[in-house]
Amino acid sequence: MNNIKDQKNLSQKIVLLRLDLNVPLKNKKIIDQTRIDKILPVINFLLQKKSKIVIIAHVGRPKGKTNEDLSLKPICENLEKKIKQKIRLINENVFNLKKEDLFKQTKDQIVLLENIRFYIEEEKNDLDFSKHLAKLGDLFVNDAFSCSHRSHASVCNITKFIPSFAGLQLETELNALKKVTSEIKKPITCIIGGSKISTKIEVIKNLIPKFDNIIIVGGMANNILNYKGNSIGKSIKENNCEPIIEEIFKTLKIHSCSLIYPIDVSTGKKMDDSSQVKELNQIEKDDFILDIGPKTINKIINTIENSKTILWNGPAGYFENPNFATGSLEIAKKIIEKNKKDLIFSVVGGGDTIALLNKIEALNNFNFVSTAGGAFLNYLEGKELPGIRALK
Repeated sequence: MNNIKDQKNLSQKIVLLRLDLNVPLKNKKIIDQTRIDKILPVINFLLQKKSKIVIIAHVGRPKGKTNEDLSLKPICENLEKKIKQKIRLINENVFNLKKEDLFKQTKDQIVLLENIRFYIEEEKNDLDFSKHLAKLGDLFVNDAFSCSHRSHASVCNITKFIPSFAGLQLETELNALKKVTSEIKKPITCIIGGSKISTKIEVIKNLIPKFDNIIIVGGMANNILNYKGNSIGKSIKENNCEPIIEEIFKTLKIHSCSLIYPIDVSTGKKMDDSSQVKELNQIEKDDFILDIGPKTINKIINTIENSKTILWNGPAGYFENPNFATGSLEIAKKIIEKNKKDLIFSVVGGGDTIALLNKIEALNNFNFVSTAGGAFLNYLEGKELPGIRALK
């Protein structure tokens, strides 16, 4: 896999740069800028080399349709301020674009294509779409590790039609995760949370043989609570997960790995409600489970206390409401406490987890921070990511 930093002649070359700019937005305002900050090195590197840059990125899940709320405009404006350089946002239909039209204004050095997921061909990894994208540049650089577990056109098939390279951040992430997986110290605990259930629940089965403890919190845990016969009220839940959960419990019996999930919870009648701690048998039909309860927090803290390595991906609750941030904050505090004493190696991944840690200014208290969520877990699982394979 060739890295762009090793290429000598990049002056005036048009570089198609796939970035992870999938930042959390609320009312078209950026809530957390970490992912933007992480990609500044590759942009500054290419600017120094006098390359022309075409940024390809996405935000959210528009499912192949134009969605004003998921425009890259606020991200474009934020990036302009950070690099102190004008970036032209191209709203024109990608299929109408030609390479020679992109930099007609000689002062333009960077252009940004509007959300690439506005095109249904992107998520289908469409070959013709990939070929058309490739015609817009001289080189392709993937610096979006967090998208590299997706077989999408601007990550995978594009590499078939244009010389392709790894970016600076992608290599940093890969090297750090290689270190984690090869020099890992036991006991290992993996905390998996958040609400993206279907993308993570199968991963758990494959992690069981490798880890000593797997802790499931957030929306993920509701599936297990429901499977165990508990009412979860109106809480988020994935359908048809029972066979997978059954396999998880069967796999646990074969390996010496403990599965920890909530034994009490914090609920509300609506998302902006105050918090009410409940035992599992007290959950009512109109309750939302929005955080873990104090008994669960204590169990998790004891597990962290006895661990040498912690991998954390996904918050424990609906942390956007401070009333339901307690579980996530207590987990963070315990890891930080052990980290400061050099008693644990800690890796954190995923956009929501990073947003949470940014709120309490704690990002620097972890050994490694990955902006990736699904790609992070897939890599730990031992899978070769499609985006990485494409670069080889």
